[in-house]
Amino acid sequence: MGGARSESSHDLLLQDTLGIGSYNKLYSFKYLVNGFAVHTTASQVKKLKDLPGVKMVERDRRAKLMTTYTPRFLGLTADNDNDGDDDLAREEMVIGFVDSGIDPRHPSFAYHHPKLPLPSPSQRQFPGVCEAGPHFPSSSCNGKIVSARFFSAGARSIATLNTSLDFLSPFDAVGHGTHVASTAAGNAGVPVVVNGFHYGRASGMAPQARIAVYKAVYPTVGTLADVIAAMDQAIHDEVDVLVVSVGPDTPPEDTDVTFLSVFDVTMLFARRAGVFVVQAAGNLGPDPFTVVSYSPWAVGVAACRTDRTYPAFLVLGDDVDVHQFVSGVGLSAPTLGSFLLVLARDAVMPNGSFPRTPPYVDECQHPEALDPSLVQGRIVLCTFSAGFYDQTSTLAAITQTAAHLGFMGFVLVANPAYGDFIAQPIPFDAPAGIIIPKLADTQTVLRYYEQHISRDEMGHVTEFHGRASIGEGRVAKFGGRAPIVSRFSSRGPDYADAQSQSRQAADVLKPDILAPGDQVWAAWSPLSVLEPLLVGYSFALLSGTSMATPHVGGIAALIKQCHPSWNPSMIASAISTTASKYDSQGDLISAEEPDLYGVHPSTYFGFGAGLINPARALDPGLVLSSKFEDYIDFLCSLSSVDWVKVRAATGASCSRPLAHPADLNLPSVTISALRVGQPVQIQRSFTSVGSKPETYLCSVLSPNGTSVTLSPTWFRIAPMETQAIHMEFNATQALNAFSFGEIVLTGSLDHIVRLPLSIHPVLPTL
Repeated sequence: MGGARSESSHDLLLQDTLGIGSYNKLYSFKYLVNGFAVHTTASQVKKLKDLPGVKMVERDRRAKLMTTYTPRFLGLTADNDNDGDDDLAREEMVIGFVDSGIDPRHPSFAYHHPKLPLPSPSQRQFPGVCEAGPHFPSSSCNGKIVSARFFSAGARSIATLNTSLDFLSPFDAVGHGTHVASTAAGNAGVPVVVNGFHYGRASGMAPQARIAVYKAVYPTVGTLADVIAAMDQAIHDEVDVLVVSVGPDTPPEDTDVTFLSVFDVTMLFARRAGVFVVQAAGNLGPDPFTVVSYSPWAVGVAACRTDRTYPAFLVLGDDVDVHQFVSGVGLSAPTLGSFLLVLARDAVMPNGSFPRTPPYVDECQHPEALDPSLVQGRIVLCTFSAGFYDQTSTLAAITQTAAHLGFMGFVLVANPAYGDFIAQPIPFDAPAGIIIPKLADTQTVLRYYEQHISRDEMGHVTEFHGRASIGEGRVAKFGGRAPIVSRFSSRGPDYADAQSQSRQAADVLKPDILAPGDQVWAAWSPLSVLEPLLVGYSFALLSGTSMATPHVGGIAALIKQCHPSWNPSMIASAISTTASKYDSQGDLISAEEPDLYGVHPSTYFGFGAGLINPARALDPGLVLSSKFEDYIDFLCSLSSVDWVKVRAATGASCSRPLAHPADLNLPSVTISALRVGQPVQIQRSFTSVGSKPETYLCSVLSPNGTSVTLSPTWFRIAPMETQAIHMEFNATQALNAFSFGEIVLTGSLDHIVRLPLSIHPVLPTL
């Protein structure tokens, strides 16, 4: 059903069923799915559910927001480009971003690159629209940004938007969308300068790609209705890659199967339209079953840290007698010399009319609580306490207190009552600052402090003698083990049962791939309405799977530039089969786990197929391909899925379900319940994308409790030929958890193709 016709049918259905004035239609989804978003009452929703022509109803959900060094860490060149005839194709790639908008004034999006000329008549003309509005004149679509739209009907239906924050234009008042877009497609060689310090030069993964903006999340609220409308438009516009670093962080409420939510079905239709969709795996780690990227037709990205750190330190003692160096976190300039050290609790105004609660007494949140004569010109120790624990206290308030009272510097230290805490480097302008998140280091500081003060019989400090200085914290250090899966990065296994409290793993590997997402420098919107510490900054150092996702989106655009005939599943396969599961020291990739600062060997449920390798992904040798119909067959093979619901959600019938869900032609094999005595037989079909015939040897590292046989064990394949490999999995011993292995195809022309195996061998059913 086409655009105008489907929209009119939606209007007629609503008018006839609910009555004019009893609802507010937000959107008609006209391109990917035949549906609409409507704001109405629960009783009206029941009327819609009962209509014979309505196949599925799902409640709207909130949508949440989920670099100078990372190109080099991933092995890309300075500008990820080379001279040659393929420049035209490079310039024609368009990456779409469903996010919080973009700041078009940022140099990362300027149209001045000598290799990025204005489109000529012979080039692809992207059918975008530039929707002007506050802070976003029509000239913002400058050739680098080729389209910009905003979607707000969902947000406006459930909240009163603040016109000073929630700009009804594609402009990004938050910074998140700007950060994401520049990570994927920002211009090359943009100087990163924060507080007058030069941190390096930023470049997107695909710096010559063009940008299409679809703003769907606002500072006040974000809704899934707006996100779906934005995705619907992006696919209709025919973006090459769609980066979705926003979305729901909980399973759908109105469908039994995660794969059949409106969000996931929209991504399925995007895949059918030839768009590579990449989404954040989520920031709910490190517990298992926390991924919010479920479906095999979208690439879910986990986040890791690189080998770059910003070490900071506090020096205890004066300029002559240095007592000790204590390590910490913070992007701060050093103090010029040493200064008296004062614990905030010992500088509280004795007769103030404020509550004696931690934010006032310990956490330096309120300048009126501290005696100016005791803290001015000194380094003040603020303590992590109840306010920080319940997230009502902020570093921004400490910096404001410090500036108001004239601290020379501040130190936020751990608290024995709360133990260690997680800290990320944050740029501090003035005064200098450092965070000491480990209790053992804090105790070193407090022992020194107590040894260098005098107290009266009431316990009040009468003299301060301890001195300290804050060292340079802005200079990067490189080295050490990397990558390491970030603690916050959501973990697998994947699951299909949206409503069950006891998760049952699905036969799909999630996350799919690992990319840098911890401490990523990228462009930022100076308004920064949700993060006061970053107000006025044009760059920010952020962490999250939102930061990892655009790395993969940009690399996918590079792959499609080189291989324009590849479909999205072939690109996903190339990324997966060439990834590395080993770190810089040759060991299996590790992960940060629940114990703070602990690192342990990870699994595919932490890092997917491994760390993305752009150079190898451009020349994978073999790829695996899946079509829209294959995904339908997969859905129909799930024991928990009603075939009627598959047809309702997708419009496709269950005519040939797979014998087993793991038979979907993915670049991995996941079997959630391999029963002893009940072998599972599946196959994988490989297509040669090499330029010459090649011979491959097949080997397998069987997971514990499992035997795997392959047929054939070797084959020779010519370019564009396809070879099927038959696989039989037998459980030899039941285990209480998944075990892991891999299938490796080694080519005579140095191609290596890896398929991760994640198998849970279990006892047979009685």
